[in-house]
Amino acid sequence: MTDESRRAVQAAVDAEMQLLDPEVRASPHRVLELLDPEFVEFGASGRRWDVESILSVTSGGQVSQESPVKVREMSGVVLAPGVVHLTYFADHQGRRAWRSSVWRLTETGWRMYFHQATVAG
Repeated sequence: MTDESRRAVQAAVDAEMQLLDPEVRASPHRVLELLDPEFVEFGASGRRWDVESILSVTSGGQVSQESPVKVREMSGVVLAPGVVHLTYFADHQGRRAWRSSVWRLTETGWRMYFHQATVAG
């Protein structure tokens, strides 16, 4: 992996970890900085999410008292210049899922374009 690719993957990992942070999720402004306007997610629940629906459940302005998401096996690959695919395993209060995100570099920084979660047993 080139230095440029390593930097791109690390930037996407950093942004992904910010979105998992309860303080970030409580701030609509910060969430909007990290989600692409065309963002789509297929959640572990089977529900399809977009920017508006994500904001309605994550950005109520109050920091959650829930335990942090435990992440392991985070890895990433550059699919094309300015496009990074991340995969990882997440455990949040016993709710476990494999997760996959596509990040793209925009004029305002790295933004999540697509996310999918698959429940793990």
